[in-house]
Amino acid sequence: MTKIATWNVNSVRRRLPNILAWLKESNPDIVLLQETKVTDDQFPREEIEDLGYNLAIAGQKAYNGVAILSKAMIEVTQCVLPGDLSDTHARYLEALIGRIRIASLYLPNGNPIRTEKFAYKLKWMDRLVVHAQELLKTEESFILGGDFNICPTDDDVYDPEGFAEDAVCHQESRNRYRTLCHLGLTDAFCTLHPKLGAYTYWDYQAGSWNKNNGLRIDHLLLSPEAADKLQESGIDRSPRGKENPSDHTPVWCVLDDQ
Repeated sequence: MTKIATWNVNSVRRRLPNILAWLKESNPDIVLLQETKVTDDQFPREEIEDLGYNLAIAGQKAYNGVAILSKAMIEVTQCVLPGDLSDTHARYLEALIGRIRIASLYLPNGNPIRTEKFAYKLKWMDRLVVHAQELLKTEESFILGGDFNICPTDDDVYDPEGFAEDAVCHQESRNRYRTLCHLGLTDAFCTLHPKLGAYTYWDYQAGSWNKNNGLRIDHLLLSPEAADKLQESGIDRSPRGKENPSDHTPVWCVLDDQ
């Protein structure tokens, strides 16, 4: 069995005590991190390696940043999402780990919607769809995991009406996420817990955590070959309730890779 998790940590250095505690407690085999917000040389490599993890990092000062942690060896295959050589944001990292290909991604937020930020989000998703199509042709087990900044349905947001014009719930964003799934990808959590109303993100403002005013925007999308091996999936709310938490919490799944 292989336990795979994704977590937007909202600054790997600031959340390091919580990250280390969670790694010790949950003991995942592979972890995808987003919003690390550090250059590669400033990543707290030693502390994480001391827990038995290998690291692959695509960092950026103060913004963005993704990483992959794995108990097994990591062979990096992509440090950027293909399709736009001018895009320098550290938002995508893909690797082979044993018999599975896995990517940590931090999809653009896209707000406000009537700006270039939303156009960038949609173009980024179009590139992701094209890349997913290429990956599917290989018939490999692969996972696209991370902060997608998309609530797939109204069940994934506490206030659907209030978020209708937000980029994370906008119909154009949802259509592209749906396109990804219609290619043959499986949302690990959703397929095992349909319409549960569970969230992965709670804003720091207005008591959102205590009121459970959340969004489900962090996902693990599995290729058909990986989905065939899916055993469990869940959302671990406990890190969000810690002192000095990220505004996101981990999402995980277990694959039977025997």
